Amino acid sequence: LSTMNQTRVTEFILLGFGNLYSFSIIFFILLLIIFLFTIIGNLLIIILVCTNARLQSPMYFFLCHLSFSDLILSTSIVPNMFDAILLGWKIMTYAACVSQLYFYSGSIATECLLLSVMSYDRYLAICNPLRYSSIMDYKLRIGLSVWPWLVGLTVNLSGVLPIANLNFCHDNIIDHFYCDVSPLQKLSCSDTSHIDIESFLFSLPFFMFPCGLIIVTYVYIFLAIFKIPSKTGKQKTFSTCSSHLIVVGTFYGSLTIKYMIPSKGQSLLFNKIVSLLHTVFTPLFNPIIYSLRNQDIKMALKKVSKSE
Repeated sequence: LSTMNQTRVTEFILLGFGNLYSFSIIFFILLLIIFLFTIIGNLLIIILVCTNARLQSPMYFFLCHLSFSDLILSTSIVPNMFDAILLGWKIMTYAACVSQLYFYSGSIATECLLLSVMSYDRYLAICNPLRYSSIMDYKLRIGLSVWPWLVGLTVNLSGVLPIANLNFCHDNIIDHFYCDVSPLQKLSCSDTSHIDIESFLFSLPFFMFPCGLIIVTYVYIFLAIFKIPSKTGKQKTFSTCSSHLIVVGTFYGSLTIKYMIPSKGQSLLFNKIVSLLHTVFTPLFNPIIYSLRNQDIKMALKKVSKSE
């Protein structure tokens, strides 16, 4: 399964989850069901937001973009994973591997920025409700939804291009179910010391700064909620941002475990499980949380079901 030492690698072999033996079919069916629900759930949110008059507020507009980002994240990883599960490995060309890395990391970067935009929207709605409509006008709404995509997909190139320019001339076996930065670094016969520095610099605008902004906005949000005299008012106000807070906690929690905690001492199985949570379950988790905890989306779903 490996190339000769003097031969340049043109394709990679992803081992996926190793020897699942008799559990491979069960695992495949489980992931297929999750993947289908992920696609249906996120598409449903996009369709509801675009067609329902009750869901035309900025909060749902940004949620629509978040669902689209989840679709890119899921479809860039899961379909290739199916081959690795059923066959025991997945062969990917060099170009396909780099492309997968680009769309995966681009969707992650975009989602980080979108979540910070959504936290700013909740901050304005709760801490400055009288001026919310005038501040969060159509022009600002479009700008705040477009810039995460532009920044996430363009600046992301600065993190992917160094990986694309690495030389791979020894082993071509990746013990994972998708192409990620760390496994590719380990396989490369080039000097990869600059990759660690670039990865750290890349994490500043897409992880630390957005995470810091979310923390600051929620400090102000909680302070504003505590000032509300009635318990019912506090609960009603908090409910408008609780779904977003849960999604942020899940997304950044899995991201922190995977990329911010040192990988030394972590087993490959643990790393794969965290990656599975991040790439498969989180895109499904987001529409479920917003559907179960949001009355407007519940009413929109009921309206659609009744019309059918």
